[in-house]
Amino acid sequence: MMEEMDDVNWQTEIKQIVEKMIRERKKQRILARAQERWNDQIPNDRGAAVMIREDRDAR
Repeated sequence: MMEEMDDVNWQTEIKQIVEKMIRERKKQRILARAQERWNDQIPNDRGAAVMIREDRDAR
């Protein structure tokens, strides 16, 4: 069937599909690591604004 479609550059098409799959898997690995780091965070009851203000006032 591929031979019937002589207007398609199959090497290029397959390469693009593989590259897309690799990018997706890499993105999913990065997101999984980010989620793990997010889950490992210690909850902050005070809030970021309070902590930033304290840090600025300490200077």
